[in-house]
Amino acid sequence: MSEVSAQRDYYTQTAERYDEMHVADGDEHYLALDWLSDIIRQQSVESILDIGSGTGRGILYLKERHPIRYVGVEPVAALRDKGHEKGLSADELVDGDALNLAFADNSFDLVCEFGVLHHIKNHKRAVSEMCRVAKKGVFISDSNNFGQGPAVNRVIKQAINAVGLWRLFDLAMTRGKGYHYSDGDGVFYSYSVFNDVPVVRAKFPTLRFMSTMASSGPNLYREAPHLAVFATR
Repeated sequence: MSEVSAQRDYYTQTAERYDEMHVADGDEHYLALDWLSDIIRQQSVESILDIGSGTGRGILYLKERHPIRYVGVEPVAALRDKGHEKGLSADELVDGDALNLAFADNSFDLVCEFGVLHHIKNHKRAVSEMCRVAKKGVFISDSNNFGQGPAVNRVIKQAINAVGLWRLFDLAMTRGKGYHYSDGDGVFYSYSVFNDVPVVRAKFPTLRFMSTMASSGPNLYREAPHLAVFATR
């Protein structure tokens, strides 16, 4: 079974408990959603595409606050079904592939994702697709593996990354697989939002960062385990 198939099978099997397992009031993604809500107002956003919507948590949160156009892409049918049960229409929560978005260039004011990129092997392609269909900007809420763990572990990871050996180190740590698996998160990769900054900057050069979990210091790359990033022109 491929990594993609394993991940989709995991979500199909856990769909009934998805919100219980992955959604909590006041978690890092709700903090990011609060920020995004302000951005929608400040940037006069009129349409949003949400990548990897799950059961629709992000869209439902924003719909209560902003009556604009929303579309969520979710490849797992069981999760889409749950989102539809919550009240999202078939046009608001659709099937799709983050690596090949079925939308024209610049077709949404803003494209966002919440905790999805660390589940995608070719995350750079996914971010490139997000940028392609976004007109005003992109919003990312995801992991920073280099800011996770005890201080000594972080220093070691950052040093390995600085000399360009992180990929080899990660392959060694995962015994050649390149990915991890847990009962709580399924298939996931060692991912940092900072890995995709160059991809985002190619179209949206103005970036703002916010730590969305408790950080041990002010240096976000070195000390923040989870971040939200808003990129615009």
